[in-house]
Amino acid sequence: MNAGRTARDRARAELTHEIKDAARRQLATEGAERLSLRAVSRELGMVSSALYRYFPSRDDLLTALIIDAYNALGLAAETAAKNAGTPREAWLAVCRAVRTWAIKHPQEYALIYGSPVAGYKAPESTIEPAGRVAIALLGILGQAQASGVLAPPEDAPEPSGLMVEQLGVLAELAPGVPLKVLARAMIALTQLYGMVSFELFGQLVGTMDPADEFFADATGQLATFIGID
Repeated sequence: MNAGRTARDRARAELTHEIKDAARRQLATEGAERLSLRAVSRELGMVSSALYRYFPSRDDLLTALIIDAYNALGLAAETAAKNAGTPREAWLAVCRAVRTWAIKHPQEYALIYGSPVAGYKAPESTIEPAGRVAIALLGILGQAQASGVLAPPEDAPEPSGLMVEQLGVLAELAPGVPLKVLARAMIALTQLYGMVSFELFGQLVGTMDPADEFFADATGQLATFIGID
């Protein structure tokens, strides 16, 4: 009986994987706005009613793809941080990992960091996987603080007003790291995604393309900007 359930579970997992792969192919050709359960079911030779047993709506399928993308990107960042040496090397390794993953998976990167999909509202289940890269970087800051190599630049202003409250959420994830460092870390994080998006969406063509040296120099400057020396 248990073996039967295991076989059914395995078959369901395999078909779920096939459905998501077909949906990713549709993202590449049609974009997220035109993702269609009926088109996916046609590609797989399924009746649409059967597919609905796996994903009741387009939004459910989108959510699954979004969570997969966030988790894959997060895993790449976490692995890079784990395999690096010093905090600065770990910071640079995570930045490279984000860029490398985005270049290899442009449609999935666009799904999570591109234009919002009209009519779609991401559920709370996407929040945790969406934070994995940021948490990996905050962990690096914590390590730098603990090892005494975190040196906040003297010209970094102390946050005030609403920012103090907002940064409190990050402070819980990186105990002991000064708020002004966390503020600069958020600036650096948005700069990281901005650079990757500019490269991926063709905004560096004619200037910093290819972007390898530009990216390496910029992420090094961002590490210094934060205080990871």
